[in-house]
Amino acid sequence: MADNKRRRFGAVRQLPSGQWQARFTGPDGQMHAAPQTYSTKALAERYLSTAEGDIASGRWISPLAAKMPISEWANQWFTASQSRWKIKTQETYRSVIDRLIVPHLGKVKLGAIRPLAVTRWVGTLAETVSASQVRQAYRLLSQIMASAVDNGMIPVTPCRGGRVAGLPRLPQAKPTVLAPADVARLSAKCELPDRVLVLLLAYAGLRIGEALPLRRRSFDLSSRRLIVAEAVSQVRGGSVIGTPKNHQQRELVLPTFVADAVAELLGNLPEGEDAFLFGGRQKHTSDRQQSYYGFRSRFRVAAEAAGLDGLKPHDLRATHASWVSDSHGIIVAAARLGHADASVTTRHYARPLGGKDEEVAAHLDKVARKASGTRMARKIKKNVP
Repeated sequence: MADNKRRRFGAVRQLPSGQWQARFTGPDGQMHAAPQTYSTKALAERYLSTAEGDIASGRWISPLAAKMPISEWANQWFTASQSRWKIKTQETYRSVIDRLIVPHLGKVKLGAIRPLAVTRWVGTLAETVSASQVRQAYRLLSQIMASAVDNGMIPVTPCRGGRVAGLPRLPQAKPTVLAPADVARLSAKCELPDRVLVLLLAYAGLRIGEALPLRRRSFDLSSRRLIVAEAVSQVRGGSVIGTPKNHQQRELVLPTFVADAVAELLGNLPEGEDAFLFGGRQKHTSDRQQSYYGFRSRFRVAAEAAGLDGLKPHDLRATHASWVSDSHGIIVAAARLGHADASVTTRHYARPLGGKDEEVAAHLDKVARKASGTRMARKIKKNVP
């Protein structure tokens, strides 16, 4: 009975050389031969038993699939996946594949690449590009290879984690966190549109790409509410307005003085709910949002005039995160910034405000004195006859 089952699954035959060959029909409908021949019939049949077990458990991988070059699979993966990405992400991934993955690993077969080869590749990249680009390339290769596993092309991924691959560490960026007086001084150096933009970055924590496409319909000034529903990205050929990062729309309440500044600016805009709060500054461009590059140039001049040389617009988002986390906790700060994971807020934005360490030390002094006083009172009470 077992022999009949074996013959239905596959077959072994003796070659003119005297060696034995095992062959079977795989789930793909193709005839597959063992990668080697065997000195005995029993060894060939043992291979068939192993192959049959792998097929039954879903572990079998087609040798033909594993021979596909990484470049071909990366292109198939990109084509199948790109519809769920924003245009900016599509451009970034395409660039990383074409510049950093295919030139080094494109000709390697899916089934032939090993973790050591990935480590060598990471080391090679680290000699020519920044740490952030190396890490981005590794993350993308990990996605590509994980998809190959999911689709039965290879049994396991060669990307076994950043530590195994020896990824370079990212330098810790330290954003500049301003005091409210600094923001006031900075905004005073700006004309009304830029002043409102600075206030929204600092007091609402917006990304610059979320602030630039704001429209009249984005505000309900009767309740001082701002709805962040759009974001602009710079891509080849211009800018594209889409949804915010991670497609997360959020609603924020503005401080009264910021809402008043917005109302003043809205009073100078054309009618219509689609009118941009920060429309193009050139003639005939008010029907689209202004350029980030133009604002960045004016921002630099205003920052220098305010004695804040080197300040970047993104520092105002970190400033907002630090203020809110200090006054209302990191969870509230994360919600205002649009972070689903509060660890992103602490890792990249929120920083302890100056002078807080002194406050902590003073508080601990107070706690210790109180505890010491309590112990002394108990000792006196115990010794009283």
